[in-house]
Amino acid sequence: MSHVTYRIVEHDGGWAYKVGETFSETFPNHDSAKAAAVRAAREQKVSDQNAMIEYADVNGDWVTERADGHDRPETDVEG
Repeated sequence: MSHVTYRIVEHDGGWAYKVGETFSETFPNHDSAKAAAVRAAREQKVSDQNAMIEYADVNGDWVTERADGHDRPETDVEG
């Protein structure tokens, strides 16, 4: 099973969460960014639901793909 860590970081004049090299939208404060990261981490662990996901890759290109609902990662939030 894979593992995903959401890190809370200062970004673009505010706060964001970061997974790998990808940033979320910018939030006005740390608490808002952390709450969003906790929600995203919790939602990512929901099993038994296939879904289409969209994300920006390391080149900034948007990727849409099908996520298998049975293949859910372990998640945590740092920061």
